[in-house]
Amino acid sequence: MTVDRSDPRSAGDGAAIPFGSSSSSFSDYLRRHAPHLLPESGIAADLASHTANGGSDKSGIAPHGTTIVALTYAGGVLIAGDRRATQGNLIANRDMQKVYVTDDYSAAGIAGTAGIAIELVRLFAVELEHYEKIEGVPLTFNGKANKLSSMVRSNLGAAMQGLAAVPLLVGFDIDISDPDRAGRIVSYDVVGGRYEERSGYHAVGSGSLFAKSALKKLYRPAMTEEEAIRAAVESLYDAADDDSATGGPDVTRGIYPTAVAITSVGADDVAHERISAAARSVLAERTESAAHSGGAEHHTRAGQQVSEGGSAP
Repeated sequence: MTVDRSDPRSAGDGAAIPFGSSSSSFSDYLRRHAPHLLPESGIAADLASHTANGGSDKSGIAPHGTTIVALTYAGGVLIAGDRRATQGNLIANRDMQKVYVTDDYSAAGIAGTAGIAIELVRLFAVELEHYEKIEGVPLTFNGKANKLSSMVRSNLGAAMQGLAAVPLLVGFDIDISDPDRAGRIVSYDVVGGRYEERSGYHAVGSGSLFAKSALKKLYRPAMTEEEAIRAAVESLYDAADDDSATGGPDVTRGIYPTAVAITSVGADDVAHERISAAARSVLAERTESAAHSGGAEHHTRAGQQVSEGGSAP
């Protein structure tokens, strides 16, 4: 049977896109046949409109999302993120999804301008699927990291105007024989530079300084998956404690961080029940610790007053 590869397919707005592609890049295919469908085309138009209307600082026109943490553990790698998105001094969203499975053995978390970052990661997932369909084999982890790097670099124009999007990529490298060493973490800067994080943990976003400080104390290379979940949740709790743009566990609304765990079996979202249990455990421990420290402080002050000749309250 002869296949006619010139049959048109709809571009979603009535335009016809030729079927078939010699390129393994979905973005290149769109750029040739329907460039108006690429995310950066709409972003450029929005920025031009904002500038024409007298706007100069674009950073406040869209919600921003933070904080993302990642850590390796025995047999895998975990990535987790808080749920808050802010717009200036306002909370734009309380239950935003910031961590996404991008293929069978990789996942990405987003920080920065939410709309751009979400489009970036979704297009990245399509790129990986498109490559595998065209080439017949999946990209290696290094190939995935390089591809995401070029996609981040393509957003440089918007980033220079205050609309930066910075992902954090994690994956299980199936080309590494030792599963305890196969978990990998790659971070990026706004110009697309990629950096492999070999310490076993990393964080990005406005609360990353506090999250990394927490992970520095909590992290152990041979920790179990449950211990990794607990460490990720606790580091996000510490970030939320000092960074107003990071949302902590919200027991009242039932909003907790989201996470993806990747092992030799593949990538999967961590169940809500497991994360909420870890969050409640952290909250209970911190509440008990605060109660004890408060009582100790009370007794210390009372003893000081007595030693100075005063009366204890």
